[in-house]
Amino acid sequence: MTRILVTGASGRLGRATVRRLAEAGHEVRATSRRAGQTGGGVAEWVVADLVTGAGVEEAVEGAAAVLHLASAPYKGRYTEKVEVDGTRRLIAAAAEAGVGHLVYVSIVGADKVPWGYYRSKVRAERIVGAGVVPYSIVRATQFHEFADEIFTRLPVLPVDAGIRAQPVDVRDLAGHLAERIALGPSSGIGEFGGPEVLTMAELVGRWRAARGARRPVLRMRVPGELGRAFRAGHLTTRAEPRGRIGWRDYLEGH
Repeated sequence: MTRILVTGASGRLGRATVRRLAEAGHEVRATSRRAGQTGGGVAEWVVADLVTGAGVEEAVEGAAAVLHLASAPYKGRYTEKVEVDGTRRLIAAAAEAGVGHLVYVSIVGADKVPWGYYRSKVRAERIVGAGVVPYSIVRATQFHEFADEIFTRLPVLPVDAGIRAQPVDVRDLAGHLAERIALGPSSGIGEFGGPEVLTMAELVGRWRAARGARRPVLRMRVPGELGRAFRAGHLTTRAEPRGRIGWRDYLEGH
């Protein structure tokens, strides 16, 4: 039985990954910035804060591998403190503890899409790659929940006909990460996406049908360099294997 530390364990991907690792027979230690997490009894929960460093050394002690899932998207300077400073702090502690494998989860297109959060992920990737701890970097496409939440919030649904996406289910990604741990360090960057590439029109159309939403659709082109990056297909990947749970499956509750 291998002890694996999971950062960001209270998030969507974190919860799914903790369950998958426990099902595979691993001893899971999960981090949270606050006390009180239980994880349904499948993990040992410890308090650790990547920003302040409190509890990080204790969290990695005795871990054979670390799954680094912690993130803080779109929160300005705090995002940088978690993604960059926190990753550097975690790697230093992991190196001191003799951790044999660190897996960092990033985003497909992070190096091609001119977005602040994506740039933070790339800086963190470079820190991981330059560290002394053997590593694997897994870039994933956007989660189903991300698209679902965005569409839910918007009173009008914008559709750029040239943008394609490949949403992935966190359960599929959790399984892939468990396999990546078992395979050992890759010393490189791999990608993982959902089973199908869809246009924005298809994403929005299926969402409106599944949710019974009548809000209007606005045909438009995302402007500037960001729009060009999206339309160039940088949100998708041709990598294999892929997830099995599609957008319609997710919307129907599978």
